[in-house]
Amino acid sequence: MAGAQPAAAHGRPSDQDLILHNGSIHTMNRRHDVVRAIAIRDGRIAYTGNSLGAALRAVPEHPRVVDLRGRVAIPGIIDNHNHIVLMGNRPGRHTPLENAYSVADVQQTYRARAKGVPAGEFVTTIGGFHFNQFREVRLPTLAELDAALPKHPAYVSVGFSGPSATNSLGKAFFEAAGVVVGADGAIAGGTQTGRATLALRQTLTPELRRRGARDAMAYALSVGVTTHLDQGAFQATGTPSDGAAHEDNYTMHLPFLELYDQGLAPVRLRINYLHMDTDAGLPTLEQRLRNTFPFFGDDMVRTGGIGEFIAGGLGPNWLEAAKRVARAGWRAEVHSLSATDFRTEIEGFEAVNAEVSIEDLRWVVAHVPFITEDYVDRLKAIGGGLSLTGWRYLAGTGTTAGPPFRMIVDNGIHAGMSSDGMQIAPMNPFIHAYYAVTGRNALGAVVNDGQQITRRELLDLYTRDNTWFLGKADEDQLGVLEEDRLGDVVVLDRDYFRVPEDEIRQVRSVLTVVGGAIVHETGKVR
Repeated sequence: MAGAQPAAAHGRPSDQDLILHNGSIHTMNRRHDVVRAIAIRDGRIAYTGNSLGAALRAVPEHPRVVDLRGRVAIPGIIDNHNHIVLMGNRPGRHTPLENAYSVADVQQTYRARAKGVPAGEFVTTIGGFHFNQFREVRLPTLAELDAALPKHPAYVSVGFSGPSATNSLGKAFFEAAGVVVGADGAIAGGTQTGRATLALRQTLTPELRRRGARDAMAYALSVGVTTHLDQGAFQATGTPSDGAAHEDNYTMHLPFLELYDQGLAPVRLRINYLHMDTDAGLPTLEQRLRNTFPFFGDDMVRTGGIGEFIAGGLGPNWLEAAKRVARAGWRAEVHSLSATDFRTEIEGFEAVNAEVSIEDLRWVVAHVPFITEDYVDRLKAIGGGLSLTGWRYLAGTGTTAGPPFRMIVDNGIHAGMSSDGMQIAPMNPFIHAYYAVTGRNALGAVVNDGQQITRRELLDLYTRDNTWFLGKADEDQLGVLEEDRLGDVVVLDRDYFRVPEDEIRQVRSVLTVVGGAIVHETGKVR
């Protein structure tokens, strides 16, 4: 991670007094104040305003002073629903392709990734992109991957279960594992991709998982995401039926927790627990509620709630699970992807609330591409909220791809933004910003017409508004640049508020600060 500072014990970035000045610093408070200077002392904001002198007085003991030279800065971005833990457990040198727009971009990204990677090690991309975003609207071929990675096997796989592609070195590896690979490097989606992914997963070691976790955190910081609410995984079976969203829910956090214990984890992580019990006794959920503390930890790593699944299906088993979660006083999160499931979920929430109040528990329905305002009102009435994503950017079609951003923002229900990365969606928040602001998918077609929101509204959802989803311990600590809050700041490489719409996707961080410590910098800010 370029320019990363060493972290102190207990997973906390080393507290470093820091002043950023001569910038356009968007505080994202309710007045949307923009200031020129910010001072961070002992990990917390000590001053925001327009005077470098006042900032120096607030942090008198030899702070690092950074001249932003007019750059835009914003609070550290909060992703209220993603799968960074799955991303960190990916096999090979996982390489996000969400920022590639052609096969040539893929080749360039892979060449850059291969620098410093020992020959023979896999360079991989499993989920988080779609070939729709490439100019050629296809995966790279064996020959194209060979040209980019002559000394490294490659594996590039779409979504949960492919299709996928590999190069010559990868083809030899996969065919030895019984995978059918075409002459052009193509691997069919479904079982064949499942076999290929499983073969790679079987090469993972605890050390490689820790390396993957560090890489995932470094990537997140490069796109400005400093806080993650992770939503778990489907329980792995160790068979080809496992997709990109499968892992061992009981061990997948270990590489991350080890890094926090060693003081090597520079992002803030909040952990939800996913449960898919189909047994009426709800055995795994019951043990979780009995033996795990909700919202336990510190400001770097903390447990969360139950979700994004609380039980298998949406029948009586699910309703009983919801009641148990409410009785235990836990936060719950479910997801909606269809034109009808949100109705069952919100009606179920209402039934639970009639027995045990959930109005202060911050229960959430996520994704909601097709939710209607009458059900938004019903969820709002019982204190619930909506987690919104731009996941349909990659493969959404029609003119009502959702979610209905405009309606939801205007409604006033608790709402926040997420990525749902890294299986079916990118993590990069500026790709989701592009989708929410323009309504355009990866092919450039308008698929969410009439539901566009402004750039500022989108950034509200990713910062101040998202603190509600993290729980009371975080609500007054993150998301806004004001005194006494945690000092998480992102300095952007261009003015997000003014660049042409097509350029929104290109926005990156040149300097990311967590708790006053610089944890990512590109060298463009001195």
